[in-house]
Amino acid sequence: MHPLTRIRIRGLAGVRRIDHAFDAVFGSALNPLRHLGALGFLLFWLLAVSGIYLFSMLDTSAQDAYRSIDTLSRAQPYFGGLLRSLHRYAADAFVIVTLAHLAREWLFGRYAGFRRFSWWTGVPLLLFAYVCGVGGFWLHWDQLGAFSAVATAQWLDALPFLGSPLTRNFLVAASVSDRLFSLFVFIHIGVPLLLIFGLWFHIQRISRAEVFPPRALALGTTLALLALALASPVTGQGPADLSTVPGALELDWWLLFIHPLTDATSPAAVWGLLTLALLTLIALPLLPQPAPAAVAVVDAEHCNGCRRCFDDCPYAAITMLPHPNHRLGRELAVVNADLCASCGICVGSCPTSTPFRRGVALVTGIDMPQSPIGALRQRLQQRLAAMTGRRKIVVFGCDQGAAVAALAGPDVASFSLICTGMLPPSFIEYALRGGADAVLVTGCREGGCAFRLGQRWTDERLQALREPHLRASAPRERLRVIWADAGDEATLRGAIDGLRRAPMTEATA
Repeated sequence: MHPLTRIRIRGLAGVRRIDHAFDAVFGSALNPLRHLGALGFLLFWLLAVSGIYLFSMLDTSAQDAYRSIDTLSRAQPYFGGLLRSLHRYAADAFVIVTLAHLAREWLFGRYAGFRRFSWWTGVPLLLFAYVCGVGGFWLHWDQLGAFSAVATAQWLDALPFLGSPLTRNFLVAASVSDRLFSLFVFIHIGVPLLLIFGLWFHIQRISRAEVFPPRALALGTTLALLALALASPVTGQGPADLSTVPGALELDWWLLFIHPLTDATSPAAVWGLLTLALLTLIALPLLPQPAPAAVAVVDAEHCNGCRRCFDDCPYAAITMLPHPNHRLGRELAVVNADLCASCGICVGSCPTSTPFRRGVALVTGIDMPQSPIGALRQRLQQRLAAMTGRRKIVVFGCDQGAAVAALAGPDVASFSLICTGMLPPSFIEYALRGGADAVLVTGCREGGCAFRLGQRWTDERLQALREPHLRASAPRERLRVIWADAGDEATLRGAIDGLRRAPMTEATA
């Protein structure tokens, strides 16, 4: 096993503990750690909106840049000054969230196989974010901005292909001009435009990408940044003067850490560290990975072209093409093996996956070869016939969530699917008609589905908000739904004990 893989696996348990601690405070649905990508989008738009106003008030000249921003902070302390502080803190938060998102995706192993496109298009966005953030300090042109510009130029001078030093040609008192500020403006505004394109490209192979966090989380994040801006307003550190050495500066360690790192080592060492870090991140998807699971397989004879699998696939791995039988208007689902996550959510969406179909073999329009839905029906039939006890309970779980295999007993039949989203709702009714007294459905905690949409689609199908849905004839009072991660098995045992004791009318969903 590769050393990085061992580190990742060891760190994953700690991440889950942190997740559950945040769940206890915010609730699973509003846990910010489960919405880091969406929070990044929110922070980007906060930066864009506040930045547009600040730029409209900025005098982009070497002589008056500092004065215009300083005047804005004093003349409009509760609007311009507030937006200025919000802009800075949102920039810090954007970098923090982006780094956390990158680390989290790595720890969960979400960087290889069908996810490698999102990984490779996401890594450069971190560089764009830092270029935008550092360039913003230069536009203010206070002592900190001048220090950052000079330090960056000295760092770039270490590159062998630059013929003449940037600091000597552009960043001396006699050389600072409005033309130089035009370059600063291009960096701070042009690069964010590239970032917008990069963000759009980053989510192209993700269906229903979460580009905005839940409303309560978005509002709470915005209010927290505003409160920070009010409590600790950002102020300038005196106009820039390249003819003097600046004194003590209040450094933004999240955005400008590279300058003290360069001072502590050398420009060449920092270039080496940065290059090594980028090459490592880019190479991660190329490291040896476990053999990929079998992808979904379409049976042309049973696929009716209903497009439900196309609509429900979390990674846009399914396309619809004209059916080979040439019937007018009929389509056939086609699976792109390179994009398929092998999650089985498409099986749960297929109307042919109902266990009520006649015949010894249950052949469906789309299925998972390693876990065919027909085999689930057969195992369910066998367990229902063999179960004993006063109360018979069937548990449908998920390989990614709480382990349900340990819950099995004489009166409990447990079935673990690749993802709970693979479960056709009709299996719940089938189990209840086949002799089960109650059914428990479980899977990853809300907002934490390993395949993004499995928990959401299951919820909507059971609430008759999405097809195929649980029929009204199915007794809801005998159904219980609990979303539980690995480590939450005690919660499921408690729920099963409750189902054993409760009158049937009280086994509420």
